[in-house]
Amino acid sequence: MTDIAERPITATFTRLNPMTGEPATTSHAATVADANAACEAAAAALPGWTNLGPNPRRALLNKAADCLAAKGDAFVTAMQTEIGATEGWARFNLMLAVGIVREAAALTTQIGGEVIPSDKPGCIAMAVREPAGVVLGIAPWNAPIILGVRAIAVPLACGNTVILKASETCPRTHGLIIEAFAEAGLPDGVVNVVTNAPKDAGQIVGALIDHPAVRRINFTGSTAVGKIVAKRAAEHLKPVLLELGGKAPFLVLDDADLDEAVKAAAFGAFMNQGQICMSTERIIVVDAVADAFVEKFRAKVATMAVGDPREGKTPLGAVVDLKTVQHVEGLIADAVAAGARTVTGGPSSGVLMPATIVDGVTPAMRLFSEESFGPVVAVTRARDEAHAVELANDTEYGLSAAVFTRDIARGLKVAKQIRSGICHVNGPTVHDEAQMPFGGTKGSGYGRFGGKAGIDAFTELRWITIETQPGHYPI
Repeated sequence: MTDIAERPITATFTRLNPMTGEPATTSHAATVADANAACEAAAAALPGWTNLGPNPRRALLNKAADCLAAKGDAFVTAMQTEIGATEGWARFNLMLAVGIVREAAALTTQIGGEVIPSDKPGCIAMAVREPAGVVLGIAPWNAPIILGVRAIAVPLACGNTVILKASETCPRTHGLIIEAFAEAGLPDGVVNVVTNAPKDAGQIVGALIDHPAVRRINFTGSTAVGKIVAKRAAEHLKPVLLELGGKAPFLVLDDADLDEAVKAAAFGAFMNQGQICMSTERIIVVDAVADAFVEKFRAKVATMAVGDPREGKTPLGAVVDLKTVQHVEGLIADAVAAGARTVTGGPSSGVLMPATIVDGVTPAMRLFSEESFGPVVAVTRARDEAHAVELANDTEYGLSAAVFTRDIARGLKVAKQIRSGICHVNGPTVHDEAQMPFGGTKGSGYGRFGGKAGIDAFTELRWITIETQPGHYPI
């Protein structure tokens, strides 16, 4: 196991607690030389890990899951101090992350191939999946355990070695993941971490992408940065898996169970203060039930108080920084100035933002199209089902979506018309499971994490033949 922080530290950077402004964690500020060293360590460890049998690999991954689970209190503390998370969000992160590692462990014997009938007499033709090589995973801060683990677990199961480029916003949280894998006994160099100061992010990521040992890259984060990563990787013809921004639509049709829709909308819009890639950002409700839905939704959200996450007395905690507050407040002000109205909400107290519903949002308003990534949701009224689908697809993004209707066949018909990688009928837009093919379309990226789709992403498919008869050639 290689941890950049174990090398002599020449520079550090400090992450401040968004609630208090005090230092939360101090981490090693990697140089380009450190980044290259991590790549070289991963490359050196690759043959040994690749040639390890699937069951020994599975056993080590399951041990890593146990070690992750044992760090619950440390993860809670790190997430509270680095990103202002609630204890509930931190423990949910850990629970799902442990499941991701266990699912990855189960995949070690599922990396199959096939024998393909050949027209050539005596030729045995095989399609074989082999490890891609060194995999670079670049993880964000918002669901740090889930997304940090997701960046490396299936690649490891497939026989690759990995480098986790930790977020500058939560370096300690991501560092705990690496510690857990180290404690599980994975060989040196199989899992590596790079932490960097915010000012150095561009050159460090660039160096990691450019290094010849790196053969696959996965990035979870904003669409703007995802494009930069994809362009840099394209210069080397390196495949990239991108899971980027979202503006998830939540459709409420005229026959929906409004009570169920309200519960799912509140969860989807405000879990983790709306700082989830799948967060419900646009509620598109058919006119016939719009007033009734908005009133029920208002009553539900009014019960969702915001407070200091360290006290654990409220369902909503802090957003990650004041920049988020300013961005969200700007989107709300723009919508209200253009004729929308706030149904719930109020002034923020530092990074504590109240859950806000804005009704009467139209496609002309920024709140309809720009990702907020905060505790605000736009309500847009549609004439009918067809108009609701049209509004849902009126976005550059395409990650998650939801539709509520009592008619399941109708729900499936609508789901098929929505251009997104994920769509849930009568369920929230926020839904993740380790074994599911997770990813988006359009501006939300391409490629899929999870289950067998992850195997496809992190292996090389090769055609290998064996000749069993003498050859006959035309020359």
